[in-house]
Amino acid sequence: MNDILIVLCTFPDIEKARETATALVESQLAACVNLIPAIESIYRWQGKVETAPEVLAIFKTTPAAWPRFEQRLKELHPYEVPEIVALKPENVSAKYARWVG
Repeated sequence: MNDILIVLCTFPDIEKARETATALVESQLAACVNLIPAIESIYRWQGKVETAPEVLAIFKTTPAAWPRFEQRLKELHPYEVPEIVALKPENVSAKYARWVG
């Protein structure tokens, strides 16, 4: 059973990333979150190329939790257009997938 989603989302700082991750794990909308600080993002915003330090959060959730997870993440996120990218892994350890579920 590969019934998990990996969700990538960037945040402006570690405090907001940690606060959001904790809220989603506490509400059982995510099983686990890895926070990767000190990444640099280069992107186009409102017609200009921008560069910003960010924190990457890697959430583990399920397709069943996805609608509530996405809604709550949008509510908690400080960005006008947050990066929320859900990936369905092709292969996942069965034991890990059961734990995420």
